[in-house]
Amino acid sequence: MTSHNGLFKHEGLDIKVENLVKAYRAGEETHQALNGVTCDIKKGMVTILQGPSGCGKSTFLNLLGGIDRSDSGIIQVGDRKLNSEILERDLANYRLKEVGFVFQAFNLIPGLSALDNMQLPMTVLGMKHHDRVERGHALLKLVGLDKKALKRPDELSGGEQQRVASALALVNDPLLILADEPTGNLDSKNAMILTDLLVALAHDFQKTVIIATHDPAVGARGDIVLQIRDGAIDHTEVHWQH
Repeated sequence: MTSHNGLFKHEGLDIKVENLVKAYRAGEETHQALNGVTCDIKKGMVTILQGPSGCGKSTFLNLLGGIDRSDSGIIQVGDRKLNSEILERDLANYRLKEVGFVFQAFNLIPGLSALDNMQLPMTVLGMKHHDRVERGHALLKLVGLDKKALKRPDELSGGEQQRVASALALVNDPLLILADEPTGNLDSKNAMILTDLLVALAHDFQKTVIIATHDPAVGARGDIVLQIRDGAIDHTEVHWQH
């Protein structure tokens, strides 16, 4: 990974979360997704979110990534507060320029090659064509798929599509990388390839990496494990040894 220094120039940011609350209404019923989450998340570390389905892991990631807004509480990413007062355009800018999302679903555009999928967000960022192509190839090489740059998603295996999706999450050199069950559709070999990449982004490039996972092999690679139950942090395990 250290030979890829030119790809990643921006370190992550520390995150402070205080008393975070989020509820969703479904008809007459209200589902309390998060109920007073408080924690500190450090750059350069892999933070793992664990807990049963429906405990609030995905909601927490969506709030950290600016996809959704909390009902109350504080999320401070570096010097920025993601609260109810933040303008939607500022939130969109934050998502575009500072956050990389890796989901269980690949979210690739079927008719476009891997390289063209990579170029789309870079076009939105205003990068020149030559720079887009160069960075796209470099990131595909990082995940071992530079020889398949011109293949469409339906010409790639599930593991290869996930690796393209992971490379896609890195096009903007994000400060914050949020991975929601990223290995859920992968065999054990591809799961470890992806996990190795996420761990290296934290440890080698000081990114802020947060992974929600049910996979114990992925969880074991975390520096900090936050166990979430019923919308709150049940307990914290520290594995950090660096």
